[in-house]
Amino acid sequence: MLYKYRAIDQKGERQKGAIEASSAEEAAAKLREKGLLFDLLAPAKPSVFARLFRGRKERVASGALARISRDLSIYLKAGVSIVNAVKLASAQYAADRKIAYFFSSINTLLDEGKSFSQALENQSVYEMPAFFIQSIRISENGGALPEVLLELSRFIKDQEGVKKQARNALFYPLFIVVVSFCMLIFMMTVVVPQITDMFTQLGQELPPLTKFIIGASDFIAAYWTPIVVLIAAIAVSHTIALKTRQSYRYAVHLFVIKIPLIGRITMTMELARFCYMCSVLMRSGVPFVQTIRLAANVQSNEALSALFLKAADRLVEGGRLSVALQQSDFSVDRAFAQSIALGEETSELEAILSNLSALYFEENRDRIAVFLSLLEPALMLIVGGLVGFIMTAMLLPIFSMSVAG
Repeated sequence: MLYKYRAIDQKGERQKGAIEASSAEEAAAKLREKGLLFDLLAPAKPSVFARLFRGRKERVASGALARISRDLSIYLKAGVSIVNAVKLASAQYAADRKIAYFFSSINTLLDEGKSFSQALENQSVYEMPAFFIQSIRISENGGALPEVLLELSRFIKDQEGVKKQARNALFYPLFIVVVSFCMLIFMMTVVVPQITDMFTQLGQELPPLTKFIIGASDFIAAYWTPIVVLIAAIAVSHTIALKTRQSYRYAVHLFVIKIPLIGRITMTMELARFCYMCSVLMRSGVPFVQTIRLAANVQSNEALSALFLKAADRLVEGGRLSVALQQSDFSVDRAFAQSIALGEETSELEAILSNLSALYFEENRDRIAVFLSLLEPALMLIVGGLVGFIMTAMLLPIFSMSVAG
């Protein structure tokens, strides 16, 4: 557990920080061992997120983890020990209370004789990615911690950049969808009923298309509350099932992969992430089977993650990765499987994976650009078609009246 403290050191200077301990008595004993006279010692309050999901540590933000890895790598390359590197980083991030607590917890565990990877695993502030801790553990044993930290920083930063690019690119299409949906609801609940009243007063026979629109408008106006509740219930149920039901998550992710264009973009992005992570872990000295399993856990698509985990099990039995990838419920990119087979035959798998990662990232960038260039006009056509359909249905009786007149 993490305890925050306010104390005075042996020089009479004020200090604030946090310390990792199993109890308040242990925290007080650790402060006294450091020569600190404290006047405040209390459990660090968890964040709002942690209080909502009690018992679970808060995930560290990708951007923060990338910066932390980069800074620690710079300090270590300058010849600073890991203990002093953590202290320097702690001073650098003193303005961010959460990260300061994180570094204080790491520093306490390092003082107790734990390794850096053990400190990352046992600290109680952030939930660290499994691949990150495993890479650190292997690199500590191989003496390549600075290089691996820098590689991890680049990988995490690249992933965050891709996510940010996708969010920014989808903002305008989503804005169009939301505004269009609101406009259609306004027309069906406000505009159409007013025109319907006029038709009712005239007592004119209405075309089938107009009757259909009026019926839909009456239905929405009468049952809009149950409709909203039903949509919200479906959305909430879907979200909960995705988080708690592995079989449901697998089915949804498998369906996404099989959607034309979107499925291709999703698979390419996941394969790029897998290749990059594998190349980083292999350079760190992680055994190949463990590399596949760790890289599989980085996948956000459950179907692909399950495929790679099954492939890792077959590797343990003496199989080949390229063969295992072809024995699945869906076809992986053929060029990917062939490249893996070539790397296995030539013992150049790490270099091939690194090149595949760069190729897939570039290829996906082009696909996303094409997809977005097609998405905006497609949305415009759909929205225009719906509005035109409603307006045509409302104008048909008026045209009939003009002809009859």
